Amino acid sequence: MVRIEDVDSTRCQRGMDQTLLRQLAALNLHSDEPPVYQSQRTPLYQQALDQLIAGGHAYLCGCSRRDIELALQHSGQPNKPRHGELVYPGTCRHGLHGKPARAWRFNTQAQPRLHWQDRRLGEQAQDVALDVGDFILQRADGCFAYQLAVVVDDAAQGITDVVRGEDLADNTARQILLQRALHLPTPRYLHTPLVLGPHGEKLSKQNGAQALDTEHPLATLNRAAAVLGLAEQHALADALANWVAQWRCLYNLPP
Repeated sequence: MVRIEDVDSTRCQRGMDQTLLRQLAALNLHSDEPPVYQSQRTPLYQQALDQLIAGGHAYLCGCSRRDIELALQHSGQPNKPRHGELVYPGTCRHGLHGKPARAWRFNTQAQPRLHWQDRRLGEQAQDVALDVGDFILQRADGCFAYQLAVVVDDAAQGITDVVRGEDLADNTARQILLQRALHLPTPRYLHTPLVLGPHGEKLSKQNGAQALDTEHPLATLNRAAAVLGLAEQHALADALANWVAQWRCLYNLPP
C-alpha cells in the first residue's frame, strides 16, 4: 500500500505525490490499493483527538517556543533542542493561566518508562516524560501532528509491521503511548540502516543528495538492497520475490 503523508500541507510541494508514484512504478513497485492521503483523513484524526481528550490524556497548551525556552531557563533545565524540539516542561498541564489556547498536547506524566523490542536494534527503552515531555497532538495552526496521524492510519490500514529508517526509531515510544491510550494494536518495529553520504551525513536536499535514479531501476534497487543486507539481483522481474524470501530469513518472519 502507498500512504502519502501530507498531513502538514504547508511543507508539501504540489505534484510531489505524482512524482513519488511514478518513481515507485519505474522501480516495478506497484500498490495493491489506491494511495491513501493523510490530508483527506482529518475527521479520523479529530475523532482520535476527541477520544484522548475524553480519556484525560490530552490538554490545551498556550505556550509558544519562546515561552518554553524561558520556562526551561527559569527552572534550570537545559533548553538545547532535542532533534530540533525543546523538551516541554509541562507549563500548561494544570491550566492555561490566562493564556489563549494554541495547541493540544499528550500528557506523559502518568506514563511508565517504555520497553520494546526492535527486530533489528534489539531491546529499546525510553522515558517519554523525561526525554520528550508532553508532545504535540494538534498544532496551533490546526494541523495534526505526525505522531497522531500515523498511529491512527497504521491501525486503520491493519499495519502489522512498521519498517522505517533508523533516524525514526526515536518516535516509537510516543506512538506506543498513543496506541495504548487509543486502545489500538501495537505493530512490530524494525528500523533499517540509513543510506549515508560520503561524510556520514543523512541524504537530504540540504546536503545536495541526488534525485532517485529511475533510468537504471535494477541498479538503484541493488544499491538499496546492499544497505539492507540483501543479495544483488540480476533481473528486475524476479528481484522483489527473491528479496522477500531473503528478508524473511534475515528477520525470522513466518512464511
